[in-house]
Amino acid sequence: MTLSKGRPYLAIPGPSVMPEEVLRAMHRSAPNIYEGELIDMTHGLVPDLKHVAGTRHNAAIYIGNGHAAWEAALSNVIAPGDRVLVPATGRFGFGWGEMAEGLGAEVEVLDFGRQHAMDMTKVAESLAADKDHRIKAVLGVHVDTSTSVRNDIAALRATMDEVGHPALLMADCIASLGCDRFEMDNWGVDVMVSASQKGLMVPPGLGFVFFNDKAAAVRSDMPRVSRYWDWTDRANPEFYYQLFCGTAPTHHLYGLRTALDMILDEGLENIWARHATLARAIWAAVEAWGQAGPIALNIQDTALRSHAVTSLRIGAPHGTALRRWTQHEAGLTLGIGLGMSTEQDPGGDGFFRFGHMGHVNAQMILGMLSTVQAGMTALDIPFGDGGLDAATAVIAKG
Repeated sequence: MTLSKGRPYLAIPGPSVMPEEVLRAMHRSAPNIYEGELIDMTHGLVPDLKHVAGTRHNAAIYIGNGHAAWEAALSNVIAPGDRVLVPATGRFGFGWGEMAEGLGAEVEVLDFGRQHAMDMTKVAESLAADKDHRIKAVLGVHVDTSTSVRNDIAALRATMDEVGHPALLMADCIASLGCDRFEMDNWGVDVMVSASQKGLMVPPGLGFVFFNDKAAAVRSDMPRVSRYWDWTDRANPEFYYQLFCGTAPTHHLYGLRTALDMILDEGLENIWARHATLARAIWAAVEAWGQAGPIALNIQDTALRSHAVTSLRIGAPHGTALRRWTQHEAGLTLGIGLGMSTEQDPGGDGFFRFGHMGHVNAQMILGMLSTVQAGMTALDIPFGDGGLDAATAVIAKG
């Protein structure tokens, strides 16, 4: 007998839960791609995307996932032989660096491990040592989806300015946009990348690149950029098809329109506050459980924790066993311990993740936590008392 029948809950850090309104907007016949409502609607998306990103500058939409957005951004400003600095705090920092390497860039990685944020002193040292300014860009991941660390991108800009280094500041907000506070212009970010399937609540398939005038000037000096990745016409099209270098991702655009309407209706400040409260409820439960058991938050400093994803340590083989129990016995899918393998735990079986981004509310989070506690009980994984009460108290306080 299983209790998993009924509507499943996908509590992984992307794709996130898709609102029914978004899915209904996408469930329609294909529109005319040459004139009419699709064209008008698409042009209306751009100002709203800029609002969510916190920028008054340029936006380009790509048909692709977050990795596509990585490559699109890099292709416009990094030429073969250019050097980039990657302060890595998890798998996705390394991944963006690997993408740059694949495009012919020289990559300098500062590895801050899997439990710590960027050390700005070490970043400053690397930039100061670059006397010839060979480093053309610093690739900073705002929230690393593997470790759940939240880096201080504004502090990264301040560090670059203090050193007087002219490199572009490029930020990965794939996991954080629409969940954690991010202000592109106010924080001095030159290029930002994101994607549709997390805080923006749209199925995977759209990548976004936002860039300012400094980055546009770098693009103009590039020896070549492939027609598909070139952001020039996408950001300032003369004809509609140039927005996508061909046929538009029609149904994703209808879903995005509805998702942006929902975001604007709630308001970014309220969205950020909602995510912060739900994250604190999760942290409170885990901290109580961990008083008499192996479960622990991967990031110890609350100021460095993402409000969109939480990475947890529970020890092998408990992470994999717990995920399988919650999915097969209760209909709750948790995230794998991506990028957290060690020599002692090559399969990453001692880790798992909660995704709590986008279209999530209090009852979903409390239900998830209750199911996890049931799974630990069923699997004889020890845990401390009061976890659910602690989470409930956070929710009740708001």
